[in-house]
Amino acid sequence: MGKVEDQTASMIANMPEKTGKAMEDWLKIVTKAKLTKHGEIVAMLKSEHGMGHGFANLVAHKALASDAGSHDGEDLLAAQYAGAKAGLKPVYDKLAKMIEGFGKDVEFAPKKAYMSLRRSKQFGLIQPSTATRLDLGLNLKGVAPAGRLEAAGSWNAMCTHRVKLASAADVDAEVKAWLEQAYDAA
Repeated sequence: MGKVEDQTASMIANMPEKTGKAMEDWLKIVTKAKLTKHGEIVAMLKSEHGMGHGFANLVAHKALASDAGSHDGEDLLAAQYAGAKAGLKPVYDKLAKMIEGFGKDVEFAPKKAYMSLRRSKQFGLIQPSTATRLDLGLNLKGVAPAGRLEAAGSWNAMCTHRVKLASAADVDAEVKAWLEQAYDAA
């Protein structure tokens, strides 16, 4: 279990003591309120129930099932590489093994469409963008795009650069150097 999952589990375990009700009870309250927007749910829990923002945010995510913590991380990852994108899983696996070697502080945070790579902050992401290409997003502020290392542009606002990878062979020493640079800056 990753750091985010540990924190979420801890908050849920402490919820009855801290808020007076268990997660299931809060979810029933949200369901009865018939609110469909995250901000509306958070505002209602804070104003009508005196809940702190962190707990209100967690309940809203769970109620809307919009957070990675509502799903098993392995399920999210499996869904990303299902069907036509299954051939990209070896590329992901090679990248993940490389990144795990950087240190014990690397956090893989699965999202619906990509895997976020974090240290103290996000330093990159891995996204199967098409059936034949995986995109590696990197945060490399101040680094000029060159060759395979292109500006992320409008592809993803969370990253400054992107590297397009079609096979495990594309995950080479050059990619490792860029990943390490992004990791070191995080």
